[in-house]
Amino acid sequence: MKLYFILFFLSSAVFAQETPAKSFWNQLQQHCGKSYEGTISQGIGNDNFDGKTLIMHVRSCEENEIRIPFFVGENRSRTWILRLQDSKIQLKHDHRKPDGREDKITQYGGTASNIGLANIQVFPADEETAELIPAAATNVWWITLDKEIFSYNLKRIGSKGNFTVEFNLSKPLNTPEAPWGWEE
Repeated sequence: MKLYFILFFLSSAVFAQETPAKSFWNQLQQHCGKSYEGTISQGIGNDNFDGKTLIMHVRSCEENEIRIPFFVGENRSRTWILRLQDSKIQLKHDHRKPDGREDKITQYGGTASNIGLANIQVFPADEETAELIPAAATNVWWITLDKEIFSYNLKRIGSKGNFTVEFNLSKPLNTPEAPWGWEE
């Protein structure tokens, strides 16, 4: 009986241990409802972003899904969707038109290939992305998160540039308007 109790206790302790992905998830959920301004720290020469105010809003936090609209100036078409599935996190990009309909290029991204670290999650492009955007088949996105900075990053393997936008988590902003396709 004692051995059974010891084995049960040890197995319960192992299952109760928080994975790095879950630590990352829990840390991100602490920002639910908050908005932050960002700056491009590494650019890929995208005129759509240059000189525009960049805002992320951790708008929706459910047990296994977090939605983060990303506004570029007046453009409210982008939302990052993170899903926690089987101890791994998936990143998808939801793109909408001003009337709320899905853009032709939407729902691309990938799932972390492992549990990552508590402060970084890496998302290689999935098969759906490769079919939708063949040039993005070698994309790798990663998100870093600590007490001060949330960064969204993109590298297309085989290209020279990276894209990084960093958001200062110490300075929350007023809540922005809803992204395209959302109802208040």
